[in-house]
Amino acid sequence: MLYRVIDEHLETFLEVAAQHADGHRLPKFVEQEFRVFLTCGVLAHGFARLRCSDCAFERLVPFSCKGRGFCPSCGGRRMTECAARLVDGILPHVPVRQWVLSLPHRLRYLVAWDHELCRSVLAVYARALLSFQRRRARRRRLRAGPSGCVTVIQRFGGGLNLNVHFHTLVLDGVFTDDEGDALRFRPLPPPTDEEVGGVLATIYMRVCRLLRRRGFDASADDLSRPDPVAEESPMLAGIALGPRAGRRVWRVGEEPDKPWVLSSSPRHAHIAGFDLHANVAVPAGDRGRLEQLCRYLLRPPVAQERLRRMGDDRILLTLKAAWADGTHHLIFAPMEPLEKLAALTPRPRTNLVLYHGVFGPNARWRVRVVAYGAPLETAATAANFEGDSDDEAASPSLSRHWAWANLMRRAFDVDVLACPRCGGRLRLLGTIDDPVAIRALLDSLAVSAGPLDRPPPATMLEPAALVIRA
Repeated sequence: MLYRVIDEHLETFLEVAAQHADGHRLPKFVEQEFRVFLTCGVLAHGFARLRCSDCAFERLVPFSCKGRGFCPSCGGRRMTECAARLVDGILPHVPVRQWVLSLPHRLRYLVAWDHELCRSVLAVYARALLSFQRRRARRRRLRAGPSGCVTVIQRFGGGLNLNVHFHTLVLDGVFTDDEGDALRFRPLPPPTDEEVGGVLATIYMRVCRLLRRRGFDASADDLSRPDPVAEESPMLAGIALGPRAGRRVWRVGEEPDKPWVLSSSPRHAHIAGFDLHANVAVPAGDRGRLEQLCRYLLRPPVAQERLRRMGDDRILLTLKAAWADGTHHLIFAPMEPLEKLAALTPRPRTNLVLYHGVFGPNARWRVRVVAYGAPLETAATAANFEGDSDDEAASPSLSRHWAWANLMRRAFDVDVLACPRCGGRLRLLGTIDDPVAIRALLDSLAVSAGPLDRPPPATMLEPAALVIRA
């Protein structure tokens, strides 16, 4: 669905956008994100070829676009890979609590474009959390050892809206080394509602001071400095196009007269547009739940199964949970999803996963902390599985990047290198990116070179040449 919408409306969207902004085009990285997405999983742009050594069954695996913005397939791979790396190689076997900080609407808009400002706001937030942990430890007469946190910067909300907010996994305690060489974790009790409110008040005051130092009037509804987005990219700043430009997205199920009710859930606080939640925790031994939480933090902005095209060419988006006003579906005009996705695309070479405290790159205890509590009998994860080697020969060392077959096994419990015809093993014959060779091979196999509607991995069993995306 997403591919068809972008393929049908991209050129019109780019043309109308340039006219709307007096000739200013979208930033190159945004346009490039759209164009490479249209090559993702398309055989005509190259693929890997695998063959069963026993029965000659073949499988073609198209190259992915590796986009960072909105591609569900590449975002899903990145989600699974990064979550596995966090659970297997970074987060120790100790209790972890999720803290979520949401920002006022105007500040979201600014940090979405100014990554330096976003990192500065995040640093204020992370320091407040870590100092809060140290103070709690001192009140319990514990040596004020360090704690640590991992933050994922999410740029989207449930309705494809631009909503920069921070999901932070904080160790629910502090580390000490009273004997000088034996590292010990001291768990802390869950924070109270009053403590969460105190942390948010600290964050609010410090962020306001930061904004004043940067030349913004933090107390005004409209910050005083000229709009940096409009100065650098007028197109991206005013991306509402078409006959519904500037209007709110159609909502299904909304009750306009329903009063706005602030959340009264445990460990939640709200101050002047800043919102802080801290009610989700994972115990030390539940690594499966921890990995699920990491995947939730790292998920891509678009879930394909939530999109549906209506009879009049509009797009229906099903919300994961109904909003406070009762809205359960959003309806987009044909080009509106492209407007939303353009705003969600991050700048190139900006980190969206950041580490503070004992997880910092230069932290003195980092190596000892990440190994804390891990069973000695547990073998290191085989992250570099080679397609032409036996399963048992996988590399025992941790790696930054996981092989496609291992990720499919970890995410879906599917062995994609098992031959569906005879049960043998598929071996990599090579990768093909020459257009002439691609056309000749696809013609010989009678396989379409265009995008395919792929069923879930577990159902792809019968054709002579299977096609799935790496």
